[in-house]
Amino acid sequence: MNHAHDETGAGNGLLSNVNATAAAVTGTGTSAQWLARYSDSLMGVFGSPQRVLVRGAGALVWDADGKEYLDLLGGIAVNALGHAHPFVTSVISSQLATLGHVSNFFTSPTQIALAEKLLSLSQAPTGSKVFFANSGTEANEAAFKLARRHGKVHSPENGPSRSTILALEGAFHGRSMGALALTAKQAYREPFEPMPAGVRHIPFDDVEALRAAMDETVAALVIEPIQGEAGVRPLSLEYLRAARELTREAGALLILDEVQTGVGRTGEWFAGTAAGIVPDAMTLAKGLGGGFPIGAMITFGEGPSPLLSAGQHGTTFGGNPVATAAALATLHVLESANVLANVRAVSARFAEGLTGIAGVTQVRAHGLLIGFDVAEPIAAGIVTAALEAGFIINAPKPHTVRLAPPLNLTSQQAGSFLAALPALIETALAAQTLQGES
Repeated sequence: MNHAHDETGAGNGLLSNVNATAAAVTGTGTSAQWLARYSDSLMGVFGSPQRVLVRGAGALVWDADGKEYLDLLGGIAVNALGHAHPFVTSVISSQLATLGHVSNFFTSPTQIALAEKLLSLSQAPTGSKVFFANSGTEANEAAFKLARRHGKVHSPENGPSRSTILALEGAFHGRSMGALALTAKQAYREPFEPMPAGVRHIPFDDVEALRAAMDETVAALVIEPIQGEAGVRPLSLEYLRAARELTREAGALLILDEVQTGVGRTGEWFAGTAAGIVPDAMTLAKGLGGGFPIGAMITFGEGPSPLLSAGQHGTTFGGNPVATAAALATLHVLESANVLANVRAVSARFAEGLTGIAGVTQVRAHGLLIGFDVAEPIAAGIVTAALEAGFIINAPKPHTVRLAPPLNLTSQQAGSFLAALPALIETALAAQTLQGES
C-alpha cells in the first residue's frame, strides 16, 4: 500500500482537502476486502471484527457493503447520543479549529467548565475535585493510585500497612495493570501475572463477606453499582449503603466505578449517587464524551483529593480542549433535550416487551443498560442471528444478552428489536441443535 502523500501547499493535497482525505483513506471495497487488510495490519487482540462499519447516523450504522443496522450496543455504552450527532459534531469541529491540544502545563475554559459541570451534576460537596484522563481504565488507574496513597498516608507507624484494595467477584475495571488487578476474570489476568499486589476479591453483593473483609489493612473498596461485563448485575441498595457505612467506619475509601453506568445510562446521572450514597471517589468515561475519548475521576469532599499532589499523577492528553468540549456538548444535549426521561421510558418499553418473550427467563433493565437471560446457552447465537437481521447486540455470558444503546433511542426502534427477537431466539436454538447433531 502506498503511504505517500502530497504536501505541496495549503490549498492542495490530501492534508488540506477533507473530502479527498476521506476518500483516499477509506477508499472503496467490500467488507471481505477490508477484513483481509485488517488481518494483515492490526493485532488480533479483538479477534476478527464482525463487520466493517463506515457510517452512522443516530442509532443506525452502515457497513462497507451498504447494509443497515440498528445499533443497540452503542460502542458498549459509549455513544450516548448515537452516531454523528449534529450538535456534538459541530462543537468538536469548532473547538478543534480553534485550539486542539495545549498540554497540562496549561488549562482551557472547556476543561474548567467541564470539571465544574461534573461537580454540579454529582452534587459534590465543597472541596471536591476532578482529574481528567482518556478512558475508563485510565480513570481507574488514577483511582488505584488514590487508594494506595490514602493507605500510605493513613497507615499507623507501628501497625499493619493499609495497602489492601477490595474489589468484587465478577468485577471488570479495565485492562491496564492496576485496573486489571481490580478485574476479577482470571482469563484476563493469568497471561500477565503477577498482578500488582494487595488486591483481594470478595463475594458479590454479600454484606457479611464485606464486613468480615473490612479490617485495618484495607485502603479502599472499589465497586461497580451495576456490573456490566458480568451480565448487568446490580448491587442491592442494602449492599451499597453498607459499603458506605463500613468503609467510613474502617477509614477506607469507597470508590464507585461508574465508567459504564454513569452519565445518564441508568436514567439517572449516576447509579450510585442515585442510591443516596456519597462515595469518596467516582470514575467516569464511556458515554461522557458522546463517542469522543475522555475519562474522569471525581473525588468528593476535602478528604481524598489532596492525597494526589503535583507530580504524583498525570496524563498527556487527558482534559484536552477537544475532549472536554465534546463532553460539555454531550451533557448539554442530555439536559436540554430531557434525554434521561427518554431513557426511563424506553427502558420500561424494553422491560415490558422482553418479559413476555418465550425463552427469556429474566430481565434486568437499569435505564438503557439492559441484560436479559435466556433458558439455553445460546446468547452468542442470538448475537449472530441479530447481526444478520440488522441489529447490533452483545453476549457477555452464555445465557445473557446485553443492550446498551444510545440514550436517545426511540420507543419505535426498541419495538423493532422486540418484534424480531422471538425469531432470533428460534434461529439460535436451531443453530445449536444443528451443531449438536454435526
